[in-house]
Amino acid sequence: MSPAPKKISTQTFPKIDLPIQPPYPPMEAKRASKIPTGDKWQFEPKWDGFRAIVFRDGDQIAIQSKSGQPLGRYFPELVEAFRAVKAKEWILDGEIVVPIDGHLSFDALLQRIHPAESRIRKLAEATPSNFFAFDLLYAKGIVLTTEPIEARREQLEAFFGSIDEESPIKLSPATTERKLALDWFSKFGSAGLDGVMAKLLGEPYHSGDREGMVKVKHLKTADCVVGGFRYGEGTRTVGSLLLGLYDDEGRLVYIGHTSSIRKDDRQELTETLEALRGENPFEVRVPGGPSRWSTEKSGEWEPLRPELVCEVEYDYFSQGRFRHGSKLLRWRPEKKPELCTTDQVLPARGSSGKNVASLI
Repeated sequence: MSPAPKKISTQTFPKIDLPIQPPYPPMEAKRASKIPTGDKWQFEPKWDGFRAIVFRDGDQIAIQSKSGQPLGRYFPELVEAFRAVKAKEWILDGEIVVPIDGHLSFDALLQRIHPAESRIRKLAEATPSNFFAFDLLYAKGIVLTTEPIEARREQLEAFFGSIDEESPIKLSPATTERKLALDWFSKFGSAGLDGVMAKLLGEPYHSGDREGMVKVKHLKTADCVVGGFRYGEGTRTVGSLLLGLYDDEGRLVYIGHTSSIRKDDRQELTETLEALRGENPFEVRVPGGPSRWSTEKSGEWEPLRPELVCEVEYDYFSQGRFRHGSKLLRWRPEKKPELCTTDQVLPARGSSGKNVASLI
């Protein structure tokens, strides 16, 4: 199992002499429950990767993360590809992804955030990254951020006219046809598509705000076994549930927690859980401390007999666990715990599902 990714190290951007310079706040999105209707939208795939703004100033390449941190050292193969572009001054907005066998691997992407340059170089050769560009902010000496999305898209497509098809720099598709966006959403989730973005036509680039774009993400759920719990800080009522799934060898694997328990339900649930105390049921990745996503300070937890099943909603599953905490949706008393298996959260490799390459 891969170790937890290191934090992005403190770096400085190379000197960039452009009208827009890093760090530059990217355009953000509001959350929506369904793909919007009407004729005022441009739809694009929502890639499961690292959002990045790329600045080119002669031989200087700066790759900025969504939070404004430099990313260039982690993706040397992309720096080389950006430097090979004929145009010498431009700014692209897009997503860094790592495709493996036609599927996007967020685990492989996380492994790039590593302090050792030798390790990064090795990974760059073994699992090379791609950059999907979906916006052009500056080109040919002109700042395009005040232009409507249609004009920026036209300029972006013209920009890609000189980029080789074999380059890891790819043009992210876009359409005004909602039917096609629905097709992307329904057919490419298993390949790593995280949902669909919808951008308002006629709008400029909304740097740092959410007024011009919405995102529709896949609702991901899993039925999990409750293998333990933690008391809330300073209380004797449940604060979070520790969740597990059975692997192919029948072992209960610890995959994360949920703390979204209604206040009114905590006392009764605590009594139910305390009556199920038993031996530690987790055989893989036993919880030994507080989750890095939890505010609970104590690492102490109460093991339970693996008899309770609950359904949770989650956003990402990577490196063998929920990347963030999950949301408790409901209890599943009718489901046998042994039926709660890891195939609910792991991508189906080698299946007949869609390949991301067919999107571009």
